[in-house]
Amino acid sequence: MKVALVYDRVNKWGGAERVLLALHRLFPEAPLYTSVYNQNTAPWAKVFTVKTSFLQFFPGASSSHELYPLLMPIAFESFSFDEYDLVISITSEAAKGIITKPSTFHICYCLTPTRYLWSGYADYFEDPVFRLLSKSAVSYLRSWDLVASQRPDVYVAISKEVQGRIKKYYERESEVVYPPIEISNIKSQISNKSQNTKYKIQNTGYFLIVSRLVPYKRIDIAIEACNKLRLPLKIIGTGSQEQALKSIAGSTIEFLGSLTDEELVGYYKGCRALIFPGKEDLGLTILEAQCFGKPVVAFRDGGALETIVKGKTGEFFPQQNVKSLIDILEKFDENTYENETCRKNAEKFSYDRFKKEFMRCINNRIRV
Repeated sequence: MKVALVYDRVNKWGGAERVLLALHRLFPEAPLYTSVYNQNTAPWAKVFTVKTSFLQFFPGASSSHELYPLLMPIAFESFSFDEYDLVISITSEAAKGIITKPSTFHICYCLTPTRYLWSGYADYFEDPVFRLLSKSAVSYLRSWDLVASQRPDVYVAISKEVQGRIKKYYERESEVVYPPIEISNIKSQISNKSQNTKYKIQNTGYFLIVSRLVPYKRIDIAIEACNKLRLPLKIIGTGSQEQALKSIAGSTIEFLGSLTDEELVGYYKGCRALIFPGKEDLGLTILEAQCFGKPVVAFRDGGALETIVKGKTGEFFPQQNVKSLIDILEKFDENTYENETCRKNAEKFSYDRFKKEFMRCINNRIRV
């Protein structure tokens, strides 16, 4: 069976990219089709044969794909998948809009319905880049997105949260298969006794955020709460809001930029807890923190409700505002959470479980 993978763009590293590598393990010969590819910012993709669209040759497209939203639909419709038996689109935007023949089975592993058009519209259009889109352009993209949403033969959602959005915005049924975290790798890092500095605990007594710095992640809430309580907070990640967030950060807030997985290890080990202030589709960093035996303080909504056990592996703050988070942080005691309980909860999201459930979705529908 000839298989192809399709992803919106290959120019960064995050939770979706980890999913791509997990699917590469399942289908190592499958090429990866995408709108644009930046080898400098996405070195992880070297394991794939990457096939890009015509957008690859547009000025700045590989690093600033946001400049060409109206061309994304055309980019994905321009691909031909006639030679493939199975195509898997991994998408939070336009990749689901590929056109396939009836003989080619298309499974969409949906990260979320296009966020800036639907559930995250208000947050995204605070960004000056998105404000450049006219009402007619947004109307066109929404119309196309709804048409494209009917093209996959089957939807698989990464969480119950996303399953609900698929039903709400696209009126499609879906099955939930949680994405995997590489627990075996994390376990080896936990037990690593090397004196190499990348595995050392960086220090202790701080809260941690690991996230892209974009508006809907609501990192500002955590910064303002830690400012008022004078709590140490380390922030790992980059994004369009980085300078704005630095401008409101007090002396206890430290921005560490983009780190490798190996460099992250010490910061997970040393933190009191991970703070997760956004409403997320799932939140793989929540599970990563628990793999290291660390509890999570999260906004009570979205995928966090599926990955945190209140009072056992973390706590929720009910309102997405500074006061609500402060109320939790003031009485938070990391010593009340058992490391092993956190780890066992994370183990429910292993690669082996993902492989079994995802292959079942395929085998139930086509002969492999």
